[in-house]
Amino acid sequence: MTGIEIARRVAEWAGHPLDRAQERQLTDYADWLVDEAIPAGGLGPREADRVWGRHIADSLAFAVAWRDREPPEEILDVGSGVGLPGVPLAVLWPDTVVTTLDRGGRRVRLLRRATRVAGLVNVAVAQGDVFAVADEWHSVVFRGAVKAPEAVGLSSRLLEVGGTAVLGLSRRPEVPADGRDLTNLAEALGLSAEVVEVPAEVLDATAWLLIMRLGD
Repeated sequence: MTGIEIARRVAEWAGHPLDRAQERQLTDYADWLVDEAIPAGGLGPREADRVWGRHIADSLAFAVAWRDREPPEEILDVGSGVGLPGVPLAVLWPDTVVTTLDRGGRRVRLLRRATRVAGLVNVAVAQGDVFAVADEWHSVVFRGAVKAPEAVGLSSRLLEVGGTAVLGLSRRPEVPADGRDLTNLAEALGLSAEVVEVPAEVLDATAWLLIMRLGD
């Protein structure tokens, strides 16, 4: 199965199918990751063969938090690195404003290049520390940028009422060992929370997400 076929399958599973123009944008972004981001150190040197399954399709899986819902008005992508999951989500939802936040100046410069390559006008690239962010957001996503308990705490602080946060947990077949602790922590902080499986038959391997909502 080709990379774009994996991405197409994940997007359909998440309830937000891709059109042909979006598939072309994702292909341009995938090529950029291999040709520019990896040589620049934005991804590991061995990631070229799994850019689609491990990174792009994995990012699209975050959209399952809005299955049977309208796409979010805005998303804060915490620790975006070279645009994961923010850039694939921005491609998926062209009317959603995606703010990518990263502390590293080099990664921020790479991200600005990525948005131009993918032809995205709905991405705002910001440099900074999430722990210094004071305003509230409709949606927040985390893909390994901060420790899981910290991400839960940040979600309770950053989300506006009715907002949603999604945290990538693991890519292992078994349920994450800390899943129950994280859902308990989220609920203690006033969030509803559930651990969601992305099945191996959808992605290239099983993945797990923690979806949290405030006042839902």
